[in-house]
Amino acid sequence: MLAASLLVLGLAACGSGEEDAAADSGQAADKQITVYSGRNEQLVKPLLDKFTEQTGIAVNARYANTAQLAAQLVEEGDKSPADVFFAQDAGALGTVAKRGMFSTLSEETTAKVPATYRAGNGQWVGVSARARVLAYNADLIQADQLPASVFDLTAPAWKGKVGVAPTNASFQAFVTAIRVQHGDAKAEEFLRGLKDNDPQIRDGNGKILEDVGSGVIPVGLVNHYYLGEIAKEQGTPPDALKVKLHFFPGGDTGALVNVAGVGVLNRAANDPDVQKFVDFLLGTEAQTYFAEQTFEYPVVAGVPGPAYVPALADLAVPQIDLNDLDTLDATVTMIKNSGLVP
Repeated sequence: MLAASLLVLGLAACGSGEEDAAADSGQAADKQITVYSGRNEQLVKPLLDKFTEQTGIAVNARYANTAQLAAQLVEEGDKSPADVFFAQDAGALGTVAKRGMFSTLSEETTAKVPATYRAGNGQWVGVSARARVLAYNADLIQADQLPASVFDLTAPAWKGKVGVAPTNASFQAFVTAIRVQHGDAKAEEFLRGLKDNDPQIRDGNGKILEDVGSGVIPVGLVNHYYLGEIAKEQGTPPDALKVKLHFFPGGDTGALVNVAGVGVLNRAANDPDVQKFVDFLLGTEAQTYFAEQTFEYPVVAGVPGPAYVPALADLAVPQIDLNDLDTLDATVTMIKNSGLVP
């Protein structure tokens, strides 16, 4: 059921398009690991290459949408060639974990990350965090016009004005968070209201932010780090852009903080090369890379976050256990049934 429901949607990846690929296949076959990466190749390949340079361990990476890879892992089961699942969100990690496919990470590894950003049973660990925000064009929307809650976006005042990416993993995790915090009925009501309000459908967060910046749409639901990416592409400070970020206040579900993270497949439980990879992602160099190059929040203490957003500890986030975002299949079905996905 999971694989069928996910693959039917033809889910789009976060950021620019991703395709299954094998990286550096010509490197030594006797010292390599296979990583199923739901993270965008453009964002994380430089980091994986750095790991290889430092350790001599080749990373055979398969890039695709996080939900698609979760479905593929479930289909493959014990026959999967994957050693590590590098997922875009906690929900996909939880979906695979509850099928009993992940080994338990050592306490030494998981203790590097606050309990909020790792599995309670130690079967996955976050490596970076991102906040859901409402991006808006400051030439079109004044700060005092911004909604207090994400649920307000179904009001008539926002008809035709809101960009969303319903096939994106981060949107799916956000909807799952609504289900966890408010129940399925509330989530269905929100999705129907959004659909009836003529949302501006896009393939990913990057396209939403691009269209908000150009004034095609005034607001859009995205992850915070896309503003840093666009500013970097344009060679300008984030504060100089027309696009601004609205962090929903008061613990609203629209302010969900999710994580990208890794789970180690059972077949690789005792592989020292895989452990080196996990340790590398939680090390100072990789955590700094996430903050400075992909503009995400580091999850290991002592590494500063991006300068253009509030500190992670200062965000008013909803009281949601990321371990509960593991019903991805039900969420995908709900989104499809709402009509947001053709």
